[in-house]
Amino acid sequence: MQPIKLPFYARLALILISFVLVVLILEQARDIFIPLVFGLLISILLYPLNKFLEQKLKFGRSLSAISCILIFITLLVAFFYFLTIQIVNFSHDFPDLKLRFHHIFNDLHHWFSYKMHIDSAQQTDYINKSVNGMMETAAKSVSNLFLSLTSILLLAVFVFIFTFFMLYHRRLLMRFMLKLFKEEHETKVTEVIMETKSMMNSYVVGLLIEMVIMSVANSTLLLIIGVQYAVLLGVVAAVLNIIPYIGIYTSIVFIMFVTFANSTGNLALEAGIGLFILHFLDSNILMPKIVGARVKMNPFITIIAVITGEFLWGIPGMFLFIPIIGITKLICERVEGLEAWGLLIGVDEAEKKPAKKIKLADTVVAEPTAKE
Repeated sequence: MQPIKLPFYARLALILISFVLVVLILEQARDIFIPLVFGLLISILLYPLNKFLEQKLKFGRSLSAISCILIFITLLVAFFYFLTIQIVNFSHDFPDLKLRFHHIFNDLHHWFSYKMHIDSAQQTDYINKSVNGMMETAAKSVSNLFLSLTSILLLAVFVFIFTFFMLYHRRLLMRFMLKLFKEEHETKVTEVIMETKSMMNSYVVGLLIEMVIMSVANSTLLLIIGVQYAVLLGVVAAVLNIIPYIGIYTSIVFIMFVTFANSTGNLALEAGIGLFILHFLDSNILMPKIVGARVKMNPFITIIAVITGEFLWGIPGMFLFIPIIGITKLICERVEGLEAWGLLIGVDEAEKKPAKKIKLADTVVAEPTAKE
């Protein structure tokens, strides 16, 4: 039976309808997809450890999955404990920062009066209106704080539940994916799945390694030039650097603002320039070597992915949509008729190195199944 060839306008209409439906589903079901994607990333990250516990230490599937999750939670708690100590130290200087901001505010007050010819009464009236609006917003934020913390804790619980089941049922999920397609496509489907796993694993591990290196580099730089709270600000800059293009510039502005508040404008400028130089070296030398060439997307598509992720899923989407678009690129490169989309997402290369071949004997399907 010959396939029906639709005219261009009909194909375009179907593509647009499908796109709108996908966007609506992603936006409306964000509470399901966000923990699912986080669980997928964490399960892929923990898979080598889980496999080691099962095959080398002879742990059962349940015990090995639970052990991996407990180790991950321990490392996560240790990181947040370290960050909390730094924030507590930072909070000790809040009175001095408040006094410094008061002086800065007075200087700006006199500058506006002199340059803009706006008298003190007008400035005070405008500031009072702004403060009242900010207080209303702050009151709403405080009232929603408990709900936000509850939502975050609930999200974390579901993330670890999904991670456990993905580790426990990984062979079942693999067989399910293979059954979705015809038998003659099994080799290609397996290659796509294993390439996806390898890409996501290298991406997440590379980001973690890069975050540690950049935390040390940022903190060392800020300590050398004499910035207060150097360790805290350096770690914050490294964490925000996970969000491509947007995160680093946000962190630079924040660090310059904090530095100017408790020091001088020259030191704030030095901190901003130093962090920008570190970011330049990171994006051109460190990132390509550590994160690798697995997720090769051009900057235009990367920015669109970040903006789309924030629009659909908020802050988590700014991080999650990078590997999602990376997976989409891998699929498009291997599906007939979608090669153009894979080319659009990828980078413009004069010579592209051949993709590393994956031995099917190393796939999840070939794992020993005696414990199933």
